[in-house]
Amino acid sequence: MRTASYLLIFILATGCRNEKVADKVDDNKNVHSLVTELSAFYDISSLPEYIENSYCAQTSSWDTTGKNDDGFSGTYSYLRKNDDGSLVIFDVAGKGVINRIWTPTPNNDTLDFFIDNDLKPALSISFIDLFSGKVFPFTPPLCANQLGGYYCYLPITFEKSCRIVTRGKKIQFHQIQYRIYNDEADVVPFNHKLTKEEKETLERITLLWNKKSRNAEDFYPGKILSKTGDYRLQTGKAISVFKTNEGGRIVGIEISPADSFEGWNKSTDIRITWDDEINPAVYCPVADFFGYAFGSRSMQSLLIGSSDNKTYCFFPMPFDKSATIELICRNDNSESLLPSNIRVSVWYSPEIRKPDKEGKFYAYWHKNSRAERGIPHLLADVKGKGHYVGTLLQAQGLKAGMTLFFEGDDSTAADGTFRMHGTGSEDYFNGGWYAMMDRWDGKMSLPLHGSLDYSLPFCRTGGYRLFISDKISFEKSFSHSIEHGPVGNAFPTDYSSLGFYYSDTASESIIVPTLELSRVYIPDTLILYPQLMELTLFGSIDIKTTWRYGTGGESYRFTPGGDSWVRLSLREIPTGSYKAFFDIMMEPDGCEFSVWHRQTQLTNWISSSNNTEERNCNLYVCDIDVDELKNSITTRFRTDTDKTSFLLNRIILIRKSSE
Repeated sequence: MRTASYLLIFILATGCRNEKVADKVDDNKNVHSLVTELSAFYDISSLPEYIENSYCAQTSSWDTTGKNDDGFSGTYSYLRKNDDGSLVIFDVAGKGVINRIWTPTPNNDTLDFFIDNDLKPALSISFIDLFSGKVFPFTPPLCANQLGGYYCYLPITFEKSCRIVTRGKKIQFHQIQYRIYNDEADVVPFNHKLTKEEKETLERITLLWNKKSRNAEDFYPGKILSKTGDYRLQTGKAISVFKTNEGGRIVGIEISPADSFEGWNKSTDIRITWDDEINPAVYCPVADFFGYAFGSRSMQSLLIGSSDNKTYCFFPMPFDKSATIELICRNDNSESLLPSNIRVSVWYSPEIRKPDKEGKFYAYWHKNSRAERGIPHLLADVKGKGHYVGTLLQAQGLKAGMTLFFEGDDSTAADGTFRMHGTGSEDYFNGGWYAMMDRWDGKMSLPLHGSLDYSLPFCRTGGYRLFISDKISFEKSFSHSIEHGPVGNAFPTDYSSLGFYYSDTASESIIVPTLELSRVYIPDTLILYPQLMELTLFGSIDIKTTWRYGTGGESYRFTPGGDSWVRLSLREIPTGSYKAFFDIMMEPDGCEFSVWHRQTQLTNWISSSNNTEERNCNLYVCDIDVDELKNSITTRFRTDTDKTSFLLNRIILIRKSSE
């Protein structure tokens, strides 16, 4: 039996659903309800459709002073405080829907949702149980937690207003994204007692999302056509893999083998052109389009990615008169082998675009090799009418060390009006707490969001997020950016991003991929933090973690007993010769250590003892060679009666010149 602390508390307005509202649903299909909002998660064919007369925005705990206290203290985490000490965190008038609630810091305090009723809450629920999966209908896959973040995509509709109050005295990080409708349609207010149709809709989403593999027919069960061909890419030439001079829509693209596009040069591009438009709608490296991370396969989202050595894309792409898909292999001036054979399958429908109701698909590729100080990285900056539906970002610091640039916040303006401000880069991707074990610490894919990569040695990471039910509408213009933080866009970075959107206006300008722009940056200095090192232990050794030594990450205190060893994997480190430095604390109880490669001793015994505590940031240890056979080093310890400790902050590897 569950204890009381894990029980959901529901306080519901008396009575059943409003019968008049129910009649509206039966008599008028032009309504906004839980069913219509949920349909976006499986009816992908509707993704190009405009949501007219709507206003998308977000409230969050961002530090409005421009600093980085985006929820840590709770100072900016509420709109106002009630007389009883409870906190109002959301308060919006009008008819609309909450599309997304995110936090990395849920608590057990009760949230009261006042929906179209200022006197009593329609729903009261423990904050954690929006995501825990213990309480229906706040259950997976729409409500869950992973990568350090807790997310709820269950739509919460309201007809007149919605106000959320936490009964707790403090709340930290959160984002609440919503849409206000200004149309003539009615709204059916959210009720946690789901109807049969609502339950069946949730089951339909679960069935689709949980499939191990998906194809175009899963998203477009009607009559669709397909074209498959085998091609051989040639340096400096564009190969047309699909072309039609009739209107219609592409509903699926699959290319194999996916590993053909891996590598640091990313020299093969995809170019998609609609109708008579001067600029391509899509023009970027194949690897970037399908969510590779720094040249390696990574993303496996609901609609785009790579799996089973095939890339796939199921974004619907309607066009008016013609469409062309090309693959271009640039001359990368290297001896890398070209893909010998490529198989491409394209699924399409003769159903032409409805210009008054649908936009065309575009990808805003932006390579920012050295992000300018004081200016955020643009994810999209477009004109016209449409909606934004996805972000892919590869982000790498140009200064070795902790990934502090990922403290940067996202910012959104639609039609010249500020709409959204985030609380951190991993927060934007529904994650939380980068560089922490089992949180944002490596690549992981979920249907709508995920981490593309995380590497402390390379000071890089990446993420993606699809906006399906929460697509951001705009009538005239849209600008979307992300800060290279922590504050002031001051961290030197190399950013590469794709912004997916639908619009009635063709791209005004594009960035043409080149070898210089597409090549993955490989730093000469790599810093290994113990918190994410792959360690193997031998003997008797105790390890404790601490944050107090000013490195930006965790330090490890080893207390070895007798003959004890710690082996560190270097499989992530590129082949080469390096100078190795240890960042350690010299302490009165510091023991001796020696560095080995397997059974070969690389250093003499080195003392970490000192009369007073003193940090040695750059203690040269030895030179090491790293290749596929030499991809680890071992630190052995030698202790004495009062010399029993070794405190490691970081290991620094600096590539030796090849000259």
